[in-house]
Amino acid sequence: MTTPSSPTAPPKREPIPSHIWPIALVIVLGMIMSVLDTTIVNVALDDLSTELHASLEDIQWVVTGYMLSLAAVIPITGWAATRYSARKLYITSLVLFTLGSLLCGLAWSSGSLIAFRVLQGIGGGMLAPLGQMILVKAAGPRNLPRVMAMIGVPIILAPVFGPTLGGLLIEHAGWQWIFFINLPISFFAVIAALRLLPQDKGDPAAGRLDVIGLVLVATGLVGVTYGLAQSGGAGTLVDDSVIVPLAIGLALIAIFIVRSLRIARPLLDVRLFANKAFAAASVTTFCLGAALFGAMILMPLYFQTVRGEDAVATGLLLMPQGVGAAIAMGLSGRATERLGGGLTALIGGVITILATVPFVLIGGSTSYVLISIAMIFRGFGIGMSMMPSMTAAFSVLRRDQINHATPQLNVLQRVGGSIGTALLSVALESRLRDAGAGATPAAMADAFGETYVIVMVVTLVALVPTLMLTIIERRARRNHTLHEVPIEARLELEAEAA
Repeated sequence: MTTPSSPTAPPKREPIPSHIWPIALVIVLGMIMSVLDTTIVNVALDDLSTELHASLEDIQWVVTGYMLSLAAVIPITGWAATRYSARKLYITSLVLFTLGSLLCGLAWSSGSLIAFRVLQGIGGGMLAPLGQMILVKAAGPRNLPRVMAMIGVPIILAPVFGPTLGGLLIEHAGWQWIFFINLPISFFAVIAALRLLPQDKGDPAAGRLDVIGLVLVATGLVGVTYGLAQSGGAGTLVDDSVIVPLAIGLALIAIFIVRSLRIARPLLDVRLFANKAFAAASVTTFCLGAALFGAMILMPLYFQTVRGEDAVATGLLLMPQGVGAAIAMGLSGRATERLGGGLTALIGGVITILATVPFVLIGGSTSYVLISIAMIFRGFGIGMSMMPSMTAAFSVLRRDQINHATPQLNVLQRVGGSIGTALLSVALESRLRDAGAGATPAAMADAFGETYVIVMVVTLVALVPTLMLTIIERRARRNHTLHEVPIEARLELEAEAA
């Protein structure tokens, strides 16, 4: 029997068992490729348009097709991992991603490239949720904060370094290598996965696939993602090309949720949101996804449109944010162990807001040194807020609920990022339009500063559920230290404390 400890005493820190590190390496490799490919292609669109003799409007589907396939495939991962083994499915996803990357590099037209990107997205979309499932179960509750910090490395750093790597490859090797770069990493990851990932068996008790649920949620997510993606080209959120697919997508998701509450074996167990801690952590994940990933489009555009930097220089100028995030990743696991995921995410959110103030005040000739310092602190805040909130979500679940929770958290993070990107893109374009076609660098910089005000507001909204999560965790710790309680008892403990 576990003896209750003082609510102020931190849990005893023990080294992570050696068998977890190889598993973490395999998972991080897969997630790096998946997340990297959401941004590395962005800097190549103009070259792809020229090389493949396609319009920019058509070639944009290279990005959109990948995003849509990611959105469609994530919901099925929980059921498939339970039914057929998470290990086998993860290796299959790696192979699909590798094959898609090879075919993308060999593409001969915009149509073939878009088709192969969809295949790549099907494999890439499953890598993140499956990797989290495997690592969370292997690590156990005591090591959860630190292993979640490992998972956060590719999630936070890949979008920062993706444009840099993409620009270098375009300039020195050719557009094909933004896809071929995945091949050696993928090959190593497949071999490592075969040798290092723990064996697990499928469970026939998972039952048949909820086909109706899959059609509803996958089509709904595709509609939402497509509608938000269209807002960039439309320059507004109220255009028919945005509203119609967005409304249809939201309606289908609403039907899916209602139906899932009424059947015995839904594709995703939405009843998990009845748990206050999981619900608060989920809302935090969604809001932070909108505030953090949405804002990642702003500084690259600032450096290129206001300061006239090329893609490679822009990527290098973005690196300080990655440095700050990397520092935070080394500390967030320890902070989560001592303070809890809610309070750690709250602190990270406050730091992010304070570090956003310099960007609200940014000018057309602001010193790059000052911008870099602000980016380091903002990256630190991002690193301290994103993964602790997800850690808190997992920490209040039973082991058998992880397969349902992981795809839901990934969907919330990605949809939040898509909404944030669409909102900020439209806001920035509107303000640049108001500045006029011949606007001075100072006027354009003001447009970016005004857009960063929205970033601050969204981040402030994200602080509300982190505060709620902090209160829930503190209540639970009055009687027990969360990290000393078996994961199967977490829900009962949280419910009793609440």
